[in-house]
Amino acid sequence: MVKLNIDVIHQILKEFQNDNETLYSCLFVNKTWCETTIPILWKNPTRECAHINEYKLFNVILLHLSEESRNNLKKQGIHLFTETNYHQPLFNYISFWRDLVLFFLERMLYSLFGSYNIDEPKISILRNELLNLFDQNQKFTSLNLVNTQKFQISGNEQCFSGLEHLCCSVYTDSNILERLATTNTSIKKLSFEIHSNINNPGILRIIEAQNNLKEVVFNHSYSPKNNVKYCKALEVSLIKCADTIQYLRIDWEPITNYLSFLVNLVSLEILATSANAKCIHLENVTLTHLKILKANFTPFKSLISLIKNTKGNLNEITILYRVSDYGRLIRAIYQNCPNLNYLRLSMNNDDILEFGNLLTNCRFLSSLHIMEEDNLFYPYGNLNWNELLKILVKSSPICLLEFTFFHKNTGIMLEALKIFLENWKDKHPILMLKVFPLERDSIHLVQQLNDLIQEYTVKGTIKSKLGLLSN
Repeated sequence: MVKLNIDVIHQILKEFQNDNETLYSCLFVNKTWCETTIPILWKNPTRECAHINEYKLFNVILLHLSEESRNNLKKQGIHLFTETNYHQPLFNYISFWRDLVLFFLERMLYSLFGSYNIDEPKISILRNELLNLFDQNQKFTSLNLVNTQKFQISGNEQCFSGLEHLCCSVYTDSNILERLATTNTSIKKLSFEIHSNINNPGILRIIEAQNNLKEVVFNHSYSPKNNVKYCKALEVSLIKCADTIQYLRIDWEPITNYLSFLVNLVSLEILATSANAKCIHLENVTLTHLKILKANFTPFKSLISLIKNTKGNLNEITILYRVSDYGRLIRAIYQNCPNLNYLRLSMNNDDILEFGNLLTNCRFLSSLHIMEEDNLFYPYGNLNWNELLKILVKSSPICLLEFTFFHKNTGIMLEALKIFLENWKDKHPILMLKVFPLERDSIHLVQQLNDLIQEYTVKGTIKSKLGLLSN
């Protein structure tokens, strides 16, 4: 076997950094591959671990405790190891850890509570020992503080001074966030969860302290109407980072005109929580760098104004919940988004004509996702899929080869899809076809739908079997 330079091996392994199965196999090539793979696997070892693996992983972490720590724990009546089941790890695995999710440690601590009969005061002692273990010459790039009220990182802020990603919530100790803000200005991505009307001033300090904040995600699981003042303060704080923020998700309609300051936004996701949202602050916003727009419950007037003011740079649009006059909205899309390549939207029969015009005008569209609109008067679906798919065959740009259809009546979809696939067979093969029933339907009909997709996959009309779905 040709011996590869270690830098070449590292570059190869980086390509598989999100593929644990492949990385595991690389451990057994030889010593060099093993030593190069271990740091990549242990950058974030809690990612995509099954429960049984998490338990084993936690035991590996405990093996890193020093003899002094183990003796201290024994004096407190915490016996984790016997002389026969303790062995020194081959590597200092924790030294490679960069993405720290404290909730994982908390969950496993309470798993040990059942396994070792450790009471709450002793769990607190073990918790502190673990935190000290992670503080030894560590530099974390990602920290998740959600659901970890009992972990206190007081005095440990230096190991988080190089953070690039911080995830926290309104329940995170505000004092911890305040201290992190004094040592950290390098956060690029911030995720903040709002679960109630609690105000957490610490997150405001974090935002205002950053020099290169690029991505902000505000998840609000309650109606922001109960906390307008705090949501307004969050919006205003973003203005301090207006020059650097490029990606923003916010779960309420804009309260202020702060978006007018975020002139470098590339992606905007507004998930309003009410069909009565007005979004008046969207109507005069000009975002000439915006490429990705996702919205729901957003009035068509505000959306049309925003789409026009992107000056033709939008190439990905997702609009799900209908507010009114979708036809005018579709028209605004094809008149102002010549470079559109991804579109996801809900539709009814009134939109089909304008949909055909969109296909004719957006010639770079490559990925289309259509959801049948919810309608109280037609709970079992009334979208004319047969007519819609005929137009799709007739007017689709040559590069449109990815489709997802969300339907409410499998019987109607089955007949329409038969005609669609038969008429498509002389075109380029469909790269991806997914068909989702929005309601539970006959198992027999769903199987027929799967058989149809399988048939045209064998014929070559569909390139993959990604469309095979169960109810």
